[in-house]
Amino acid sequence: MFVKEVTVENQVGLHARPATFFIQKANEFKSSIWVEKEERRVNAKSLLGVLSLGIVGGTTIRIIADGADEQAAVEGLIKLVNSGFSD
Repeated sequence: MFVKEVTVENQVGLHARPATFFIQKANEFKSSIWVEKEERRVNAKSLLGVLSLGIVGGTTIRIIADGADEQAAVEGLIKLVNSGFSD
């Protein structure tokens, strides 16, 4: 299991279009991936799950992956978040 925290800096947070990019990126990996905000954890490959967290700009989230490519998955998603979803 590989875990890292990242702060979502873009103003709109993880809604609609950025969330779609996030899910598409998560689906590139074989590992099971979750996003955690405070005490809630959802499947990072589920658009409804990610949107249900209500992640706004300035929110710190944890990205958790478990599987063969867990480190690459977490690093790839963090890179996407840090780019402001302009990947």
